[in-house]
Amino acid sequence: MMMLAAPSSVAMWTPTARADVLVVTDSHHPVEPTANATVVELDAPTRIENELAQHLPGDPDQAATLVRQRLHDGGPALQQRLEHAYQSVAMAFGLGVARIPAVVVDHRYVIYGDPDVARAVTRIERLRGSRP
Repeated sequence: MMMLAAPSSVAMWTPTARADVLVVTDSHHPVEPTANATVVELDAPTRIENELAQHLPGDPDQAATLVRQRLHDGGPALQQRLEHAYQSVAMAFGLGVARIPAVVVDHRYVIYGDPDVARAVTRIERLRGSRP
């Protein structure tokens, strides 16, 4: 299924124009991304949180202390992973992605259900190119 958003201004599109490609999926729906695609996995925040919660003791105070230590040990890299994961999920929801996998081009055009990103982008380019 392809959804086309109404453009806010008329602009000429050419096949050589570099498109912004976003792929929205999760770890249960693998995709074949292209080099220029940004992949958002909706379950990335949960996977990171599960890493932090592995082998926690039953005592809530000890568990909280251990999680704080893991967050500290992970440093800025872990903070960036968490921030990026949550921001990516928010962006996908903000775009109105309804199903996965979804290939979104230029924040306006989407193909659902095709794990082959290159094929989905080609379909979008073909349809975009046929529109004035």
